[in-house]
Amino acid sequence: MTKTFVHATLLDELREVFVQGEIAPGSKVPEAMLCERFAVSRTPLREALKVLAAEGHVELLPNRGARVRQLSLDEVEGLFSVAGALEALAGEQAAERISREELAEIRALHERMYDAFQRRDRSTYYEDNRAIHEAIVRATRNPVLLSQYAVVNARIRRIRFNSPMTEEIWERAMAEHDGMLNALSRRDAASLAGILKTHLKNKCEAIVKELGAEDAAAPPRRQRRGKAAAI
Repeated sequence: MTKTFVHATLLDELREVFVQGEIAPGSKVPEAMLCERFAVSRTPLREALKVLAAEGHVELLPNRGARVRQLSLDEVEGLFSVAGALEALAGEQAAERISREELAEIRALHERMYDAFQRRDRSTYYEDNRAIHEAIVRATRNPVLLSQYAVVNARIRRIRFNSPMTEEIWERAMAEHDGMLNALSRRDAASLAGILKTHLKNKCEAIVKELGAEDAAAPPRRQRRGKAAAI
């Protein structure tokens, strides 16, 4: 196994630790535990942490290791805004470039997601929801868009695809996905771009409202803009 492969594998696995929220927001990164878990020394672990710090998952502390970054509500809004712009562009390009096989894959995912929606199976719904968005981006065949989307989406993926939803919000999100599939099937680039951008905007507003309510309900000594979310 080459050093490059080890680093790439470690980076992907370590990123998932933070994306999945395994370590609490603001907590110090337990280097010894992670070294043991991934069977690596501190040197490659710290190199991977430098990359993840640049991506915004952790922050490096001078001579004190690293800790999990907390996003403010402003940062959450900013990331969703960028994600919305990237997905709108993806919609335009995917509508023009998607293959029949890729469209069939997205249609199958949509049908399974709709079934999960009817059964109120949130776990399956979110899994297929994420897969649909990522499949649309892949269909662009645009390597720059793919790489930029991966970085931005990794920072908001946990709250984006696991946030609680009211029935009203869920109904609207499902209707928006119906619109996405319809526009993609018709290869209507403008409509798909618009629906994707609106979809992300609506999702952001719901999440920010929820996080803001949690912040307001916290004891005064704990209220802070930085507590919003760990990504």
